[in-house]
Amino acid sequence: MQQRTAQLAEANQEISALNNKLKAENIRLSAELEVTKRLQQMILPKQSELAKIKGLEIAGYMQPADEVGGDYYDVLTQNDKVKISIGDVTGHGLESGVLMIMAQTAVRTLQQMNETDPVKFLDVLNRTLYANIERIDSSKNMTLALLDYQDSNFSLSGQHEEVIVVRTDGNIELIDTMELGFPLGLEEDISGFVSQIQVHLNPGDVVVLYTDGITEAVNINRVYYGIERLCKVVKENRHKTVEKIRQAVIDDVRQHIDKQKVFDDITLVVLKQK
Repeated sequence: MQQRTAQLAEANQEISALNNKLKAENIRLSAELEVTKRLQQMILPKQSELAKIKGLEIAGYMQPADEVGGDYYDVLTQNDKVKISIGDVTGHGLESGVLMIMAQTAVRTLQQMNETDPVKFLDVLNRTLYANIERIDSSKNMTLALLDYQDSNFSLSGQHEEVIVVRTDGNIELIDTMELGFPLGLEEDISGFVSQIQVHLNPGDVVVLYTDGITEAVNINRVYYGIERLCKVVKENRHKTVEKIRQAVIDDVRQHIDKQKVFDDITLVVLKQK
């Protein structure tokens, strides 16, 4: 009996030590995630930056599903040109957040180097991410679309979700990006997959960029929000400011989700030609 009691006491000590170790590890991981989350929020474009852009009204929104999300968007200006990017890293968590920050830094670096060729731009960006993904031994990859705007025109390259264009008369154009690029980080060379299309905007036209956290948001009955509902909300609010269009979409998505858990990051960028 004494031997059994001693064994139980020893086992309890081991369990207590393991619990303390697990608690310490959880605290450490939570701290790492919080730091990464703060870094992500810090590099998002400020409203004061967006207000200075000529020709376009711009409003963005990003809500991570977990402590750190894998969604990415940015708006960068250089002279009279604007580069708008939106992407989605597979999964979420620390690795996804780190890859998102890598992408933002690489995009800004290439823009500062005045690289305007979409093939070269995305090829170098992909090679950079691919090498880093290999170094950290990760299986992550990301979709990314780049929109270059100048003088009422934008060029679009890279593979991501469909881009929505709502004209002032209510006509809706969906631009498929599947043939404009390739997911970043999967292959070392994607130059053969990259192409570009041009779109002209008239005053009042609205462009919407988003991640699948919106279109694939589900309610309690597992029904997707869907791109049709997204287009409908944007069309109905197209004459309003970009801030009000953004809010109308987010409110409608939240109404659809209701009390259901948010399973994916939600990111939205609304543009309107002045």
